[in-house]
Amino acid sequence: MQRRDAIEKIMNSIDDELVICNIGFPSRELYDIEDRKENFYMIGSMGLASSIGLGLALSQPEKDVVVIDGDGALLMNMGSLVTVKACNPGNLTWIVINNGAYGSTGNQETYAKNLDLKEIADSVGIKSHNFTTISLKRLIEDDECHFIEFNCEPGNSEAPIIDLTPEFIKERFMNRIHE
Repeated sequence: MQRRDAIEKIMNSIDDELVICNIGFPSRELYDIEDRKENFYMIGSMGLASSIGLGLALSQPEKDVVVIDGDGALLMNMGSLVTVKACNPGNLTWIVINNGAYGSTGNQETYAKNLDLKEIADSVGIKSHNFTTISLKRLIEDDECHFIEFNCEPGNSEAPIIDLTPEFIKERFMNRIHE
């Protein structure tokens, strides 16, 4: 299974949740799979999907927030694990797709290939899970903060470039939050 397949499986459990998606191919694949007003596609700022998701979860406690992140992005912002635990928002579900590669820059290997990201999240006190052993919908709805590692193989699909401007993505997403 590759990242696109993982994103499809994730989206099978998504209804009206707000979704923040990591930059590059993950956002392109999500856009191609299911473009929604509730999706925020990262165009830049690698490593900050979790920080944006945390801020959104804290500012919108009545809405469920799902972050679709990558292993390389997590490695760029490991401090976000501690910050998420410190804030512990019950409406945040953080999914890290670990394909052991920087997919958007040519599939170079990451050091996460040999790490157990779930174990790292556990070590700071975040409830963590392996995607294959959970009901994603149940975790999203249970009012607790969760970290989920979703292991898959490296590789990019033929997803098209997102034909929306960053300004449009931001405005559409913000308008949806405030509806």
